[in-house]
Amino acid sequence: MTTNSAARGFFRSALDAMMAARERQASRYVAGMLLKYDDETLLAGGFRRAELEKRASRL
Repeated sequence: MTTNSAARGFFRSALDAMMAARERQASRYVAGMLLKYDDETLLAGGFRRAELEKRASRL
């Protein structure tokens, strides 16, 4: 029984890591797209250009 539990733990951890990586990738993509807007539009949406630039450039 422990091998099933260990295997499930491994696959769950791998899935969680993959989902977290995709979330970071999506966040960078959205930040990059938002940077195409002018500063006035960004501020109206509650975003700051400096924060978006930092988020878009993360590796």
